[in-house]
Amino acid sequence: MNEGIMEIMRSRHSVRQYLDKPIPREVRDQLDAFAAELNRESGLNMQILYDEPECFNSRLARYGRFENAKNYIALVGRKGESLEERCGYYGEKLVLRAQELGLNTCWVALTHGKSRAVVAPGEREVIIISLGYGRTQGSPRRSKSAAEVSDASAADAPEWYRRGVEAALLAPTAVNQQRFRFERSGDRVTARAGRLGTNLKVDLGIVKCHFALAAGEENFTWA
Repeated sequence: MNEGIMEIMRSRHSVRQYLDKPIPREVRDQLDAFAAELNRESGLNMQILYDEPECFNSRLARYGRFENAKNYIALVGRKGESLEERCGYYGEKLVLRAQELGLNTCWVALTHGKSRAVVAPGEREVIIISLGYGRTQGSPRRSKSAAEVSDASAADAPEWYRRGVEAALLAPTAVNQQRFRFERSGDRVTARAGRLGTNLKVDLGIVKCHFALAAGEENFTWA
């Protein structure tokens, strides 16, 4: 496992207040290139919009306490059963890359106005992610224990599985609900979303992304 990715996960917190500071061209180029790579891999149409303040110039955004939110990632893809989970999985990969590049982010489901993403017929915009240089680096939130979301405390649980669950608990979820469950049988891992809550499929994709990056995809297969 890349230990660096765990440090990035630990340092990433939701940030809603940003500095009035543009994202430089060299950072945009790196982020855009990674988004294009992820789009090819996932079949999504993720779009990064820079210097576009109108999406967060709304009553809902003010209710969500957003300030100077002028850049965002729109998670767009063709309608289908797996769309929300894929948006969570690949959107979080982009979030972690943004954190590595010195940017801050926040997943935003409702507290924003209309985005300027291009949504083609048959596509849907699932969720957006604000992006920029935070006034602060944010702060960690209270987390559930590994035993509450998995069987990682079992005596025979391998180290890669424990690491994966630890990383999943570092993942952002809507209103910090952490409504997911991991279970292992040999090298096969099952991840399930809770039954009640908001954006559960997006959250499941996010936590699966964290798990896979920390556990090492060579060590397991999804059941």
